Amino acid sequence: MDKSKVIAAYRRGFLTVRECGQVLGIEELQLQSLLAAEEGRAGSLPPAPGDRQLETGS
Repeated sequence: MDKSKVIAAYRRGFLTVRECGQVLGIEELQLQSLLAAEEGRAGSLPPAPGDRQLETGS
C-alpha cells in the first residue's frame, strides 16, 4: 500500500497512529518524524484544487 494513502487515512481518522505505524511497518517515533516531514512538505505546496482558503477582509 502506498505510504501517502496510509497517512491520508490516518489524517482522516480511519486509522489510529498505532495502526498507521503497523501498516507502514515502522515504530511510532519513526512515524512521528515521517508525519512531521509530510506536514512540512505539504505546507510548501500550493493549495489543492477545491481547497478553499478564508479571505481576509480589510
